[in-house]
Amino acid sequence: MPHSYGYRARTRDMFKRGFKEHGPIKMSTYLVNFRVGDIVDIKANAAQQKGMPHKFYHGRTGIVYNVTPRAVGIIINKVVGNRYIEKRVNIRVEHIRHSKCRQEFLERVKRNHDAHVEAKAKGERVNLKRQPVLPRAAHTVSIKDNAPQTMTPVPYETTI
Repeated sequence: MPHSYGYRARTRDMFKRGFKEHGPIKMSTYLVNFRVGDIVDIKANAAQQKGMPHKFYHGRTGIVYNVTPRAVGIIINKVVGNRYIEKRVNIRVEHIRHSKCRQEFLERVKRNHDAHVEAKAKGERVNLKRQPVLPRAAHTVSIKDNAPQTMTPVPYETTI
């Protein structure tokens, strides 16, 4: 039962670096550009204690609203009681990364646009909506060249 209620209480596993990811922070982390409106994921990096988010925001997704030389301001929706509160937190770039939550959507938009342009050039209509995976078609299994087999379990044997 915990008896400490500090700022980083109960974060031993949460802020732990990944396997083979220990050591200094890579320079490529600092070369990533963030723009206002970008969707970012917050994942605290324990190698840099400055500008580290509170443990509540670890693993959350937000939208960038402010960019400074070393940090970005992020808007995060926090559930408090029966409502959402818009929280604005400033976090250094070591603790955030671009979210991939919209990547599939943007690829689908591009694919649909290309299909639409191609169909318009041919003068035909194309359905761009996502379709659910349909059940497999019915078929019969012939036993003409495929005789039924009776399967029995192999008895357990000890090899001592």
